[in-house]
Amino acid sequence: MSSIKHPPTESTPRVSASDLYRAAFERLKNDVPLRLPKGTLVSQNNVAREAGSDPSALKKSRFPTLIAEIQKYVEDHVDGRPESIHQVRVLARKKNRSLRERMENIIQQRDHLASLLAEADATILELLDRVAELERMPQSPNVVPLGQRKKTQM
Repeated sequence: MSSIKHPPTESTPRVSASDLYRAAFERLKNDVPLRLPKGTLVSQNNVAREAGSDPSALKKSRFPTLIAEIQKYVEDHVDGRPESIHQVRVLARKKNRSLRERMENIIQQRDHLASLLAEADATILELLDRVAELERMPQSPNVVPLGQRKKTQM
């Protein structure tokens, strides 16, 4: 096949670039593309690709009304657009990062609370030992247990 373009003949009418881009835009809007996979999102670059040209060829300076229509369509349909694979991955990474950070925070809290509990256990054991030691000591005569104290009248 030769890449030489032949001049249009009477049997092949000449189609303007604007018409090609507009037809490609309509095909993408209706989800019936010829060159791109079905389900391709409408964008300025995808309209140019669907028309069979380089994305840099569809310029605002040459096709201002068509570009404005494409941008308006994209803005109007931004809510209904499925998220791209890249966006899904970025959101998953953020979610994993926040889960990892929460987990690290929870682990730090757990370790801190375990430390406080160990200190409290050690204090309780020390106090129990002190109570046992005091109970083993002989009682002095001037110390009266609380239950045996005489009630004084006021």
